[in-house]
Amino acid sequence: MIVKSDMPTINDKTPDGVRPEGGSYRVLVIDDSMFVVKQLSQIFTSEGFEIAGTAADGAQGVEKYKELHPNVDLVTLDITMPVMDGVTALEKILEFDKNAKVIMASALGKEDVVKKSLLLGAKSYIIKPLDRKKVLERVVSVLKR
Repeated sequence: MIVKSDMPTINDKTPDGVRPEGGSYRVLVIDDSMFVVKQLSQIFTSEGFEIAGTAADGAQGVEKYKELHPNVDLVTLDITMPVMDGVTALEKILEFDKNAKVIMASALGKEDVVKKSLLLGAKSYIIKPLDRKKVLERVVSVLKR
């Protein structure tokens, strides 16, 4: 009879959202689309990340970051939002914490704004519609820097 211990499994890997020393990486998701917030939250929580908070526009996002700091490991930040756009929010977050790890989220066709964000200090970017594998690859590479 074959028992579970006889069969190696790919599910034995440590989830991407778990720190080497244990505990979860904490993510702040800033996006005006409830669908994108939910999608990112599901991707992150399925890999052991903790959602530290969410915000629906740049201004709320900056305030939420300040409120949660230093207990945020990563921020995903939409570029196009009401009240305050993502580039302005990025500048304000980096003014407050020059070491913030921010990944911009953008629809196709916004390459110029993504480039500007990277020059300002964003660590990476993800393209919508979201691809789970690419999101996790970018997030892990930023967290390990």
